[in-house]
Amino acid sequence: MTATIPGISGALTLNLQQQLARVIGKWATQQGIQRSAIDGVNLIRCDQPSSCGSSVYEPSLSFVIQGTKTIQLGDSEITYKPLTYLASSVHLPVLARVIDASAEHPYLGASLKVDPQEVADLVLELGDKAPPLGPHGPCPQVECGLCTSSMDERMQGALYRLLSLLDSPDDIPILAPLARREIIYRTLIGEMGSRMRKFASADSQSHRISTVISALKDHYAEPLRIRELAEAANMSESTLYHSFKQATRMSPLQFQKKLRLHEARRLMLTEGLEAATASYRVGYESPSHFSREYSRLFGAPPRADVNQLRGEHSPEPA
Repeated sequence: MTATIPGISGALTLNLQQQLARVIGKWATQQGIQRSAIDGVNLIRCDQPSSCGSSVYEPSLSFVIQGTKTIQLGDSEITYKPLTYLASSVHLPVLARVIDASAEHPYLGASLKVDPQEVADLVLELGDKAPPLGPHGPCPQVECGLCTSSMDERMQGALYRLLSLLDSPDDIPILAPLARREIIYRTLIGEMGSRMRKFASADSQSHRISTVISALKDHYAEPLRIRELAEAANMSESTLYHSFKQATRMSPLQFQKKLRLHEARRLMLTEGLEAATASYRVGYESPSHFSREYSRLFGAPPRADVNQLRGEHSPEPA
């Protein structure tokens, strides 16, 4: 796919995918996720296929330029390929794996953190212009917290205009907000527009579930109290359970468990905590119970898993 990009060497005709790959490859010099000089924008690079890694997606738009990645959300697996993007409307703990990458052709991507207020402001301006989701939309679950779409030429151009500012840092404070706005606008008028509109509405089910997820994130180490969560979201317990599972593909209890295990993993890896200490810190009362659930999620006992992440080897059980 080629397109004319004004302002680049006299409006040269360029391959947008190649230009996006060039700018990401230039500034993402390390493996993994790297913050960029543009607020809210991260760059992702992987030079080889990876094993499943855990992360918590925040409300964001994630773009794949090269390579292929799979994301496991609850019992659902989403595969997204080059020139596709993914919208995460709520915080979601996922397992991600890069399945197509090499040193010669690395996996390259970018993510843009989205403020619901930005979406709401544009929704007000658009009114009813954003098209409804058709019957063949990219995600069969209308309330699912993740959905994907292909990047058309205009979206690619908008993303390039944002990322190319990394080559001219003095322009970032003035031009980055304009490029961000265009990207969100392109999303709103595309096939994911109806989901983004629901996310921006304070009365929508998605917004209420987002409120519940925020409460769980803030109080993951405390006992789960469904009644209190339902009352805070102005929902019945049964509606909360059903809507929560639609959005996250998990029950509230399963979601809380994943949050706890992800945080325990982070504490052991970055702060050097022992497994038992980390388990108590995140709300487990039994270290053995913690170890069983940790192994089930990450495929290895805590100590072995953390040693592997550090590039160490230890045959001792956790």
